[in-house]
Amino acid sequence: MIRLDELPEDIQARVQTTRERVALLHGELPANSLVVWTAGNVSERVEGTNLFVIKPSGVRYDELSAHTMVVCTLDGKKIEDGTPASLSPSSDTAAHAYVYRHMPQVGGVVHTHSTYATAFAAVHRPIPCVLTMMGDEFGGEIPVGPFAIIGDDSIGRGIVETLKESRSPAVLMANHGPFTIGKNAEAAVKAAVMVEEVARTVAAAEQLGTVVPVAQEHIDALYDRYQNVYGQH
Repeated sequence: MIRLDELPEDIQARVQTTRERVALLHGELPANSLVVWTAGNVSERVEGTNLFVIKPSGVRYDELSAHTMVVCTLDGKKIEDGTPASLSPSSDTAAHAYVYRHMPQVGGVVHTHSTYATAFAAVHRPIPCVLTMMGDEFGGEIPVGPFAIIGDDSIGRGIVETLKESRSPAVLMANHGPFTIGKNAEAAVKAAVMVEEVARTVAAAEQLGTVVPVAQEHIDALYDRYQNVYGQH
């Protein structure tokens, strides 16, 4: 088994920085009402390695720290990372690992059970692109992925297959909830916050009447501007 303390010092430093960042980003999930109790998880690839950092299974958010973050290989196996042997990685680790192995551009993965996005997942409905914010952030509708059982890489396969033809960084796994991806964990957390925001707004709009889709040409223009022009560069 790989031992963290036997890896080169620069890699150990990168792992520690990633653990600190992932621990901090977990705070955004309850802060944005995306999870309850111990549900949900954030992971991030350790740059330049075949390792990633993820939340431990069944640990409450107020008990998380950089030290409790679990380090895994891209096969989803925990390494000797200095955490107690009893501290196992998230039950979604196999799904995260599968995404990292098959989507090399992805540096962060997040899973939540946020209420409105999960409601769309429960009825197997994509979130239609009826808001300019959705054009900006998701480049179209937020798709629904297949039903998959937790524990192996079935969820990961569903995420990859659904998103490989989509610009969306979010997928609603059927009867389960949203998974989001990004260039790093912060980007994936942002996508998780935004998918719940648009899900809540669309659900409210549908109570008022028939929602009106944004035309594809406008979606394309919005997405290009937001991804390439908006913000500081």
